[in-house]
Parts: sequence; C-alpha cells; structure tokens
Amino acid sequence: MSIGYELKKIIPDKLYIYLQYYKHFHKFPNLKRPKTFNEKLQWLKLYDRNPTYTQMVDKYEVRKYIAEKIGEEYLIPLYGVWEKVEDIDFDALPNQFVLKCTHDSGSVIICKDKAAFDEGEAIEKLSKALKKNAFYYGREWPYKNVKPRIIAEKYMEDTIVEEHVDYMENDQEGLTDYKFYCFDGKVEFLYVSIGLGGDHSKASISFITPDWKKAPFQRGDFKQIEGPINQPLHFDKMLCLAEHLSKNMPFIRVDFYEIQGKVYFSELTLYPCSGLMIFEPIEYDEIVGRMLHVCRDIEL
Repeated sequence: MSIGYELKKIIPDKLYIYLQYYKHFHKFPNLKRPKTFNEKLQWLKLYDRNPTYTQMVDKYEVRKYIAEKIGEEYLIPLYGVWEKVEDIDFDALPNQFVLKCTHDSGSVIICKDKAAFDEGEAIEKLSKALKKNAFYYGREWPYKNVKPRIIAEKYMEDTIVEEHVDYMENDQEGLTDYKFYCFDGKVEFLYVSIGLGGDHSKASISFITPDWKKAPFQRGDFKQIEGPINQPLHFDKMLCLAEHLSKNMPFIRVDFYEIQGKVYFSELTLYPCSGLMIFEPIEYDEIVGRMLHVCRDIEL
C-alpha cells in the first residue's frame, strides 16, 4: 500500500475536499453558500447521504437497480462475479471480455484476443485495486461501503457505428458514450464521448443540448469533437430513460451506449470528475451551478 494512499485515509473529509479543490482551482470552495456546479458537488459529497447511492455506484449491484427500474434488456451480458482474483477461471471466459472492479472507476481490463492477453498483468492490476477504497481519493461517500469484487462482462463492439457516425477519427477506439446530466429528474444537457476505450489522449467529447445542438461550453481536459455529430437512432428513448432514472434526485449523470442499434446502460455517476471539472468558458461553472438545487440549511 502506498504512503500517499495511507496519508489520504487520515485526513478529515472536509479538509481533504478543501485541499483537493484548491489544488485544481487555486481557490477554496464556498461550501456555506455554494454557487458553482463544482462547489455544489463538493457539498453533496459531504451532506447528501442517501443509502441507495452505494448501490448505484457498485458496478455489480447497480445491475439489479437498473433491471428493476427499466428492465434487464438494457444490461450488458455478465459472465461472472468474484471476490478474489484467484477465483477467476480465465479458461472459462470467451475469447473477448471486459474485467472491472465493482468499487472504483479505473480498474478496467479489456481483452480483445486471449492469445495476446497478459493474464499475469491483469491479475496484478486487479489485486492492487481490490486493496484500495475509492472513497479516499475524492471523498465520494457512496464508494465507502462498496464491497470490492470483480465482474466480467461481454466485450461490446458496434460494427455498424460508421453508418450513422461520421465524426470518428481512424485512430480512435471504444464505444460512443452518451452521458446525460440530469437535474431534479430533467436532462439539461449531455455529452457525447468517443475514444474513451482506448488512449485518453486521443479521446474527444462535445456537450450537446437536449434539442441536439452543440452547447456553448466544453471541458478543458478533452479535445472537442470536430464537425457535425449525428444524433443516435434511439436518442429519445435514452432521454426518457435518463429522466426516469434520475427522478427525485438533485443531480445524477446517466450514461448509455447505442450498440448495434440497441440501447445499453453504461453507468450512474453522482459526482462527474469528482466535482473538479474545468469548464471552458469558466463562467459556465456558475451557470450550470444554477441548475443544481441543494439544501443549504446545514451550518458548516
């Protein structure tokens, strides 16, 4: 276990959030009267403790949540779930698959061909991930009590993507992801991302309004998609599903894929970028913040 990780564990939550925010924005967040989107996400980390959130961020348990809310047909097929790396029977897995830990957002391993798959490297990466709690990296409370496990899902590939997407560069890999930002059960905007399954330096995104126009802001840490962005075939269905899943919540991001002409659930995200997203232009941090209503009656 790294010294840095152990130090993170002993810093009080509020102090850690102040320090992390300062590192990214060179100022401390106003948590007594939060105005910006990022400040309000920090506030929600500290004070919005809905127990259902833990199930929502658990990559295994969220499958039950989604099946109950919108149906199993939106789930990517599952091959197995394990508590220890040693329990994975790699021989029983198909030639292509995806491994990921249930309790974090970074330990994803993609196998496109078993003949070229480094099983030892995968075991090492997953073993390290199982020993860490993602809560201590951003103080995102829902992750604190997620049971560390590993799941294997079907490797998904959209072979018909070129028929309706004309903005993908030849060297970009991965599925097109549609990420809906929902405020009080209403989608205010989304972003389309391509290339996140490969090298992130080659990934591109663009924010889109619900009427499918490019939004007047962008993230500062990704390239913007150049040229027109074609609307997915089942955009209206994704929009309705996102709003259904976000009912009675101040904010949540609901992510979907469209693969082979069918909608699949990707993930639920409560604090995009852990509340440290760089808006360009910067004033949209506050403009988007007006969409997010939090109860500020708690004395800080």
